[in-house]
Amino acid sequence: MKSTALLLTLLLPLAACKQNTAAPPAVEMATTTSTTPSAAAEAAAAEAAASPASADATTSAEAAPAPADSTNTPAKPSTGFNATGALAPGVDYAEIQGGQPFEPRNGKVEVVEVFGYVCPACFRFQPLVSAWEKTLPADVRFTYVPAQFGPDWVPYAHAFYVSQSMGLVAKTHEAVFNAIHVAGILPGEGKKPDEAAIAKFYGKYGADPKQFADAMHSFAVDAKLTHAKQFVVQSGVQGTPTMIVDGKYRVIGKSYDDMLRITNQLIAQERAAGAAHP
Repeated sequence: MKSTALLLTLLLPLAACKQNTAAPPAVEMATTTSTTPSAAAEAAAAEAAASPASADATTSAEAAPAPADSTNTPAKPSTGFNATGALAPGVDYAEIQGGQPFEPRNGKVEVVEVFGYVCPACFRFQPLVSAWEKTLPADVRFTYVPAQFGPDWVPYAHAFYVSQSMGLVAKTHEAVFNAIHVAGILPGEGKKPDEAAIAKFYGKYGADPKQFADAMHSFAVDAKLTHAKQFVVQSGVQGTPTMIVDGKYRVIGKSYDDMLRITNQLIAQERAAGAAHP
């Protein structure tokens, strides 16, 4: 029993949330423990220093871990947007054939994170990517795109776009993760969706719960969800979190820190290309 528990503990930080597949035991453990605030908080603190598997479709949840000296802490986000180290196609990133940015670039380099609120791996990645975002140059635009991998994911994708239309994402993004994975007051992965509970939660941040619930199924939100789904499919995303640069490159990486390192170098590459061909 001890050896089994140890194996699950080692695999937990390596698990990414996959599309249309049963959650592996490590992910199921993360979802289960998230309903207990004290245990989840301790688990989240321990996991924040660990490395996940790549979210790339060609990489399994049992991918090799990051080097032992790799640490993922929000206090030291990966930087280095003038990096010149060579990246290996198929190892560090995958080229997206015919890929397009999620939104018009307008002279900026676009970085998208495809995520899901119910995804335990995205919850662990969030503190790192939030700190990293603050280091971005002015000519880089960072955008969240919610995945819709199952019935438990979809209401949160609706809610994200309603929140965005109300200007509440900055206030609520991390709060929704915590409500699911730490406090357990919103249903997580594998749980029955509850749109009323989601709308009520956003009411704590200034939204009218009834108006919020109605807006979740508005034409404008449905159009955004369709666009998001098309982008995710076109980009070949099969797991979360996944980083996409300029619609051209899907980051692979061996750990969260490695994902951000690769993203930084792809940003540098795209900035250099833009300067050469304005």
